[in-house]
Amino acid sequence: MERIKSKKEFSLVYSAGSVIYSDDRKFKVNIYKSENIEQPVVKAGFAVHRKAGIAVWRNRVKRLLRESYRLNKKKLTDWSSENKISVFLVFSPNTINQKNKRKITLHDVLPQVDNLMNKIIQAG
Repeated sequence: MERIKSKKEFSLVYSAGSVIYSDDRKFKVNIYKSENIEQPVVKAGFAVHRKAGIAVWRNRVKRLLRESYRLNKKKLTDWSSENKISVFLVFSPNTINQKNKRKITLHDVLPQVDNLMNKIIQAG
């Protein structure tokens, strides 16, 4: 999995990209696309703001987001190479935090990430 690690790439996604929310608005993805690339690449980053909860909870959310992305990334990479578009994504929780969702599982996150991926592909 290609990951966004540098501050430069994160700031590019946040400043020049757009935001897509899941259907129930619990998760969001910041997305930046660059078109007409010979070698298209899909890079993903995962961020949870500090006020969302304690470190253990935030790390668990990031792990679950990474796993959900890993399970669904095939369709996004195929779409990217088909249309010659490089995509930079940053997944993060929107309205979900430790106070309102103490125990979070893969079953909570997986459909949301799948929904976000489908919205990215439909948006073109």
